[in-house]
Amino acid sequence: MNSSVDSGALEAVVFDMDGVLVDSEQIWDEARRALALERGFAWPESAQREMMGMSSLEWSRYMHERVGLAEAPEEISAEVVRRIEDLYWQHLPLLEGAVQAVERMAKRFRLGLASSSNRPIIELVLELAAIADCFEVTVSSEEVERGKPAPDVYLETLSRMKVVPARAAAIEDSTSGLLSAHAAGMFVVAVPSPVFPPRPDALAAADVVIDSLTELTPETVLAS
Repeated sequence: MNSSVDSGALEAVVFDMDGVLVDSEQIWDEARRALALERGFAWPESAQREMMGMSSLEWSRYMHERVGLAEAPEEISAEVVRRIEDLYWQHLPLLEGAVQAVERMAKRFRLGLASSSNRPIIELVLELAAIADCFEVTVSSEEVERGKPAPDVYLETLSRMKVVPARAAAIEDSTSGLLSAHAAGMFVVAVPSPVFPPRPDALAAADVVIDSLTELTPETVLAS
């Protein structure tokens, strides 16, 4: 728990994107797996979980060094992003209540987004979901030194918003995301994924745990 955070003093809410707003973890895994298999490389069984929360620079380096793809990490990242964009244009896998939750929170708080996705994917998702205008600041972890579970992407988002961590809440689903927001010193709301549940220690770092975004309201954080 972040006992130093006074939920009644919160002025900003920062959303994660993958696994919180869009049901995308499996899509990213399939796109990266398909690319590796097309290049003739086996896909490590632990790859999906190990890459959750990594920035694009980190996971593309993982695919180059650990999986064995010959292309430079930048080329790997660009190809995976292209495939994800194609899939999202066909169908954006928004999670139940995502748009409504963002709109509810935007009426009470300033909103930011701190995502491990690449910048083009962030912009595409928010455009297709018609919620781009709800967010004051969006940051990709490719724009900071370290991806989640390091706190960098959250701290950068709050820095751009000019909000101190003690006056901000994070909405997260994964082990790396929950630990990242907690390390940043924020009030943490967990929306655990039933498919890729966070570790018990990461879930214990949350101040509030809800089952889905349909339960996320300003009162969820203000009354806690």
